[in-house]
This record gives sequence, C-alpha cells and structure tokens, in this order.
Amino acid sequence: MVLMQADPFLSELTNMYERTTEKGSVWVTMKRSSMKCKARLKKMADKGELVEYRCLVRASDGKRNISTSLSAKEYLKFQASYSLVLKAHMHALKKRERKDRKKTVEAEKIPEKEPKKQKKSSSKKSAGSK
Repeated sequence: MVLMQADPFLSELTNMYERTTEKGSVWVTMKRSSMKCKARLKKMADKGELVEYRCLVRASDGKRNISTSLSAKEYLKFQASYSLVLKAHMHALKKRERKDRKKTVEAEKIPEKEPKKQKKSSSKKSAGSK
C-alpha cells in the first residue's frame, strides 16, 4: 500500500473514480491510527507521554491500494476537498429501484381489520321478583 500526501491522494482517488465509471467500485475507509505498534504505545503510556492520533484514509479499486495519514489540523481541509471529489463522481451511482406505486397505494386503501371486542357479561342479577 502506498502512503501519500493528502493532495496526491485526492488526485489519485479522482483517477480511480474515473477508471471505474462504467464498471467497478472504489472502497474508501477512514480510521483513527497512531501509526505506532502496540508495544511502543504501551511504553509511551507507561511513561505518561501523549500519543498523537491521526486519521488513516485508505482507498482501493480492487487493483490498486492507496492511503494517506492526516493530522487533526489537516483533516478539515482534506474533508472539504474529499467532499468535492465525491460530489463530482456521484453520477455513476445506480438509481434506487422502487416498488410499484400501485401496490403501495392499494395497501393504504384497505383498512386493517381491528380485533372484535368481546361482550362483557353482566354479573349483576336483576331484582325483579321476590
């Protein structure tokens, strides 16, 4: 996997989206990472040092994998640029298949049957004759 800077990563991501317009997919994942191994993190925690966490962004189209690591300050600028790339390539999405509207309209017209109420039996006897 190739670790790039943010700007080359976005341009390569744009190329990936363009290559997969007709057929294919692009997977993008983001996760928090310290970019250090667990043993080193444990030593830093024992000493009381602060660990700077970064955002690891990975992208793959099945043939090529790219990634970048962002600090908290870089993340806001990256997110704005990344959203522009996504909006530019949303046209390749398939439209959602909807159910026939006639079936849904007919289902709304037929009222649901309510359970029948049971008759209450009167436990009081009428006091008519002695």
